[in-house]
Amino acid sequence: MSRNAPPHPTGTDLLVLHSLRCAGYSTLTTAAATTGLPESDVESQLIDLAVEGLVTYSAGAFGGWGLTEAGRAADAQRISGELEAADARPGVSAALDRFLVLNPELLDLCSAWQLRAVDGVMTMNDHSDPAYDARVLSRIADLHERAEPVCAELSALLLRFRRYRERLAQALARAEAGELEYVADSVFSYHSVWFQLHEDLLATLGIPRH
Repeated sequence: MSRNAPPHPTGTDLLVLHSLRCAGYSTLTTAAATTGLPESDVESQLIDLAVEGLVTYSAGAFGGWGLTEAGRAADAQRISGELEAADARPGVSAALDRFLVLNPELLDLCSAWQLRAVDGVMTMNDHSDPAYDARVLSRIADLHERAEPVCAELSALLLRFRRYRERLAQALARAEAGELEYVADSVFSYHSVWFQLHEDLLATLGIPRH
């Protein structure tokens, strides 16, 4: 892909399909937040994808929209085709390498957010110590600055990656504003978006998660 070429756009049907591949079972609200599309557009696409046999809906507290086996196969084929059409494989591969350097640090910081040592014993962080939480958030913000160039590179290759850049920044801003669940305890949290980005990179390149 030429350095000066615009990022490759993704059709809304593939955006919705692929969001379920990366985020797993999703409600209409979470699928809309993942893709950045209006709920009405997402609902329309999900209905069409269900008619094609690519997605299915499960009722219940832990239900939602998810991929069928046919949907998973179709997503893999379409995402691979998109990657090759954009000539973006080398760039996405390089971005994954840089992401994997940062990934262990983010996981450690999320663990530090959820657990902390008290009198030598690891206990759940009850967030009663604002100074401790502020230190962890500061380190997450520092990591976010180092992840930004990776997200920018991906966004310049495939337009759909721009949504991760936006969602990570939004989650961090909300956490810093006092909505602590946006660190690691919400489907919209920094950790959740980071996990989905990791999943997307692997899925885009056809690399199985070990």
